[in-house]
Amino acid sequence: MENLIKQYKENSDLVYNTWFVNNEERLKAFRSIRRGVIQVIHDIKADTFPNDYKGSSLEFVLTCITEQKQVFEGASHPFYWKPKLRIPDIYENQDNKRYFGQFLENCLKTSNENTLLTEIIKLDEKKIKGLGPAVASILYFLHPTIIPPCNTAIVKGFNILFNDKVKLGSWSEYLRMREVIIQQNQQYRQYLSTDLGAFSGLLFEIGAKNILAGQESTLTDKDREKILKQLQKRRQKVVGEKQESELHSEMQYHLLKIGNALNYDVIAASNDRSKIYNGNKFSFISIKEFPKIDVPKEIFSTIKLIDIVWFEKDTNHVVCAFEVEKSTSIYSGILRLTDLSFSLPSSNSKLYIIIPNNREQEVKLQLNRPAIRNSNLEILYILTSELRDNCNALCKLGDSYHIMEKIANKA
Repeated sequence: MENLIKQYKENSDLVYNTWFVNNEERLKAFRSIRRGVIQVIHDIKADTFPNDYKGSSLEFVLTCITEQKQVFEGASHPFYWKPKLRIPDIYENQDNKRYFGQFLENCLKTSNENTLLTEIIKLDEKKIKGLGPAVASILYFLHPTIIPPCNTAIVKGFNILFNDKVKLGSWSEYLRMREVIIQQNQQYRQYLSTDLGAFSGLLFEIGAKNILAGQESTLTDKDREKILKQLQKRRQKVVGEKQESELHSEMQYHLLKIGNALNYDVIAASNDRSKIYNGNKFSFISIKEFPKIDVPKEIFSTIKLIDIVWFEKDTNHVVCAFEVEKSTSIYSGILRLTDLSFSLPSSNSKLYIIIPNNREQEVKLQLNRPAIRNSNLEILYILTSELRDNCNALCKLGDSYHIMEKIANKA
């Protein structure tokens, strides 16, 4: 490997010298592309992003990338609109377009490796046509020490160098390749850089047959197995978190729907109002803002984070408050409800914890804590299956908030 890197660095015609080092234009590209990504996000948010690649802010971003030549030659091709194939499926599918914008924004706003990898796995789970590892070339310019670029030559070079069979166009294959790149770059960093562009350039030159590499693989079968296990574990975690998040949104939606049917003013937590469940945006079925309650500012900030609150129509009188719990600490939700109850001692508000069926024993344990049991504070719990199965019946047959007691349980 040291000999390959030496060839790569000493040849003035290879990309290490022509692109990676001593290149002011490369450094300028990082700033331009970052600004361009911000514009793409803005256009998608403002609903001004066009239904074609040509003339879009995304075209500007990819033009800046392809102007780097060599390593990024052809980077724009995957983003050209191909009507017959519906690829990429972001120009006419509004939901996919919005998700792509959210993905870019989330990646732009973080520098945490785990967060970035989670966002990639979530994007892969969406199965949006055309948004495969070609997107990595954009992400590289946002996070050059975490995300290596990807194209045909880089993948070819990787397979030659490590005697592997990574497939082009698959995020899972890309992430597997990335793990090896990170490992190898760390091992030989004294010869290259923390910026993964240097190592990717080496792979590019091997893939383009400008450097001849024999079977140089330093990876054992044990190394490969370990990497695969790490990736599988990470994917399982992301899938599990996604399922939990979807369940959380579903339960919030049911509570908003029931509250509206019972003729109460309803509102979701301040950080959840932009959520959408089954095509229903929470902000469209909620009141615009949390009614002012005469409590200290820090308590009010906590209360506004309660998942769903029902108010008497056109008042600030809290009728019911609901905390929907998933894998987070149940006790944190109980504390928010406790803050609300103790701040409004004469309101007689009904307090509920919504809990997955498999956590019923845990919620009983928490609600039987001495601090809760001795406070004369009644918090009931509702199982997610009960809320889901009875939502429509509660909307149809209920005439007040007391209907919720029919599906609620005491600890």
